Amino acid sequence: MDIYHEDHGTGEGRPLVLIHGALSGIGTSFGEFLPLLAKTRRVIAVELQAHGRTRDIDRPFGFSAFAADVVELLDRLGVERADVFGWSMGGAVALRLGTDHPERVGRLVLASMSFDNDGLHPGLLDGIADLRPEHLHGSEFHEEYLRTAPDPDGWPNLVEKVKAQDAAPEQWTREEVSALEAPAFIVLADSDIVRNEHAVEFFGLLGGGVAGDLVGLPASRLAILPGSTHTTIPQRADWLAPMIGEFLDEG
Repeated sequence: MDIYHEDHGTGEGRPLVLIHGALSGIGTSFGEFLPLLAKTRRVIAVELQAHGRTRDIDRPFGFSAFAADVVELLDRLGVERADVFGWSMGGAVALRLGTDHPERVGRLVLASMSFDNDGLHPGLLDGIADLRPEHLHGSEFHEEYLRTAPDPDGWPNLVEKVKAQDAAPEQWTREEVSALEAPAFIVLADSDIVRNEHAVEFFGLLGGGVAGDLVGLPASRLAILPGSTHTTIPQRADWLAPMIGEFLDEG
């Protein structure tokens, strides 16, 4: 599969890979982040199977498969190790890269994602089976798809594959999360689809939740953005990009 990607910026450190959310693409997920992050580093933004400019193939969606696709792209580009910033579904793919391909990952920024279904607000996915492609007509995601997709009529197929993935998503055990080698920056909106308590637990599994003045700061970080929702995280680049840059510059 020929994964569409864009290469922005320059820098001597590890490149930063951006992985978008479900039904989204580079523009709707990272349009405001790209110019800020690319000022100081090389940024590689991807569009996964059936999203944006990347064509679909005969394969169901899955975080493990998507992570393997990103590794294949890094191989093609000659990138041995990269930092990764993923939002929503992209955050899950980034975490899968960290747990399944630790040798290819430096640092992770995991925005608006949960490592298991218990992290979501109760009942959030109960109506996923009733979602229809036309329900999203006129949304920024649908409009972006119509502008960029090689087959604009493929929208219904994309929605159905996302629904199938959401109905039975891959999950991680707490032991798997605790064993993550890469430092991670957990980012959440204060009114996200993921419960605040889950993000705090996530951070704790990575060594967070300590008295830093006494024992030192953990390698991982946590940020909960005020007055924000799941879909407005991509609009918080002015807040978040400086925090991400500082985190990535530490290792």
